[in-house]
Amino acid sequence: MIAALFLSFGVIFVAELGDKSQLMAMTYALRYRWWVVLTAITVATTAVHAVSVFFGHFLGVSIPADLMSILAGLAMLVFGLWTLRGDHLDDVESAKAQRVGKSVFFAVMSSFFLAELGDKTMLATITLAAHSDWFGVWIGSTIGMVAADALAIGVGALLGKHLPEKTIARGAAALFFGFAAWLLWEGLSGASAVTVIATLTTVVVLVGGGTAYLLHLRRTAPAADTDPADDDSPSTLSH
Repeated sequence: MIAALFLSFGVIFVAELGDKSQLMAMTYALRYRWWVVLTAITVATTAVHAVSVFFGHFLGVSIPADLMSILAGLAMLVFGLWTLRGDHLDDVESAKAQRVGKSVFFAVMSSFFLAELGDKTMLATITLAAHSDWFGVWIGSTIGMVAADALAIGVGALLGKHLPEKTIARGAAALFFGFAAWLLWEGLSGASAVTVIATLTTVVVLVGGGTAYLLHLRRTAPAADTDPADDDSPSTLSH
């Protein structure tokens, strides 16, 4: 078990370096408190790697990675639009934004869970579990991924204290859109025509609806109000 733990830790830690999940962790840390992000990632990673170990060690099969990549890509698209939306709106919208802020933990956890399903780190964990002690692989792979993402969270939290909110909001949104394109490309490569059409239709609806909603908010917002995305003061990481 100890050998499997150290082996899986090393493999997953190295595989995670420079991976999209590490970039996602840094992006989340730019916007939210680091300990909330790290806790959410730990829970999601523990669950994903438990699934990996179950499939790899006990069933010896894989999950539909393409579908999971598509769902994760759509989730990233929604999160990018949410980031552009901002939280400083009228009373009703501010109340909604506050409720959304309280669910950041679940938003981060669910997006990481979806993003990791079918990712190379999950496939590596499945492979390790098929040939090594499953419990050692589960613990080692989880610690390895959390350790790699913690490095990215530290960088994101440090940058978030010095960058203006305007830069953070727009930069984070751009990264989320990049993650969405990356995941959707992975999921749609080799997919059937029906899946491609359905996914692209969903993307058009999300982007069109999100853009119209953002324009509506800008038109109806009081002149005295300022959107956080237009505030040049350093981020307070208030979520």
